[in-house]
Amino acid sequence: MSAVAQGALLPTYPETRVTFVSGDGVQLTGADGRRYLDFAAGIAVVGLGHRHPAPLAAAHAQLDRLWHASNLFGTEPVSALAAILSDRFGGAQAFFCNSGTEANEAAIKYARKATGKSGVIALEQSFHGRTTGALAVTGQPAKRAAFEPLFDDVRFVAPNDVDALRAAMSGDVGLVLLEPVLGEGGVIPLDPAFVAAARELDALLALDEVQTGVGRTGTFFAFEQLGVAPDLVTLAKGLANGLPIGCLLVADHALGAFVPGDHGSTFGGNPVSCAAAVAVCETIDEELLAGVRANGARLLAGLASLPHVVEARGRGLLVGAHLDVPAGPVVDAALDAGLVTLTSGANVLRLAPPLVVDAAAVDHALEILTEVLSA
Repeated sequence: MSAVAQGALLPTYPETRVTFVSGDGVQLTGADGRRYLDFAAGIAVVGLGHRHPAPLAAAHAQLDRLWHASNLFGTEPVSALAAILSDRFGGAQAFFCNSGTEANEAAIKYARKATGKSGVIALEQSFHGRTTGALAVTGQPAKRAAFEPLFDDVRFVAPNDVDALRAAMSGDVGLVLLEPVLGEGGVIPLDPAFVAAARELDALLALDEVQTGVGRTGTFFAFEQLGVAPDLVTLAKGLANGLPIGCLLVADHALGAFVPGDHGSTFGGNPVSCAAAVAVCETIDEELLAGVRANGARLLAGLASLPHVVEARGRGLLVGAHLDVPAGPVVDAALDAGLVTLTSGANVLRLAPPLVVDAAAVDHALEILTEVLSA
């Protein structure tokens, strides 16, 4: 991005070091023509890789038919996507919006309407978005501080601390909101026993699968690996392979709270995004998920033996390496070496490549990280 263009943007993100102009599979190309191996996938968004033919064709075809009609009318893609997600979930109704933040806002509102209770239990280090409601339930004080007071009926507990979870419960809590793997807070997987304890509480259980959903952890939903059936699930990121979309799923057993007028979104359920999302869901089959599990295990094992890695953790292709040095300079050095990566907190290197990554690309990424971390 040119200096002039960069200066026209509000400084909500650091100044960019590379401008990408094209992508293909697990590769990105910069404005200078240099190729990069993409182990960030747009922050776990481009799940099928750049320009995957299925969502690409579906979006192009829908662009030729209908771009927008509003939620006052039906469209074929939104109905098809809701049906596919309901089937994957095991029975649910969907509300579509534009982002994970909006999906979490919808979950908060739904729980308050359904239970008549305003209290929320969430996790320390969690991240649920940056609008005021989603920010209020985000367990990172530094992100909240400049915008307080936010709604304050929120109790934060440490991930995987069952005793603290039970102690936080009271009669005014209507919602327990958990990420199956804390994506922005250190790539911390939740223990099945902790999630089971949350399920036992007298509150709606919402799982924020914005980052873990749509195959990222090796099953379509991460909760499939936890042995727990949630009441609410939020999705976004990988659902349309890069087109803006968010979704709240409400399980059949928890339906009935929202009525017309309670919630809405002008662009929610956009036909082009939904058409792409249908193609994504149809492409994520057991063969692809088996590859996610195998290559995730390969990546995790390789990271564990690298210099400066204290612990490697994660599920599927959402992987973190806890370092004994700051992660930011490692991300910068990896980018200079041709590998796109992410951080997750001050000392955690986060890797979230496209789900279609193969063993050769995993090994190449590990080779680059070995050189960077050995320097």
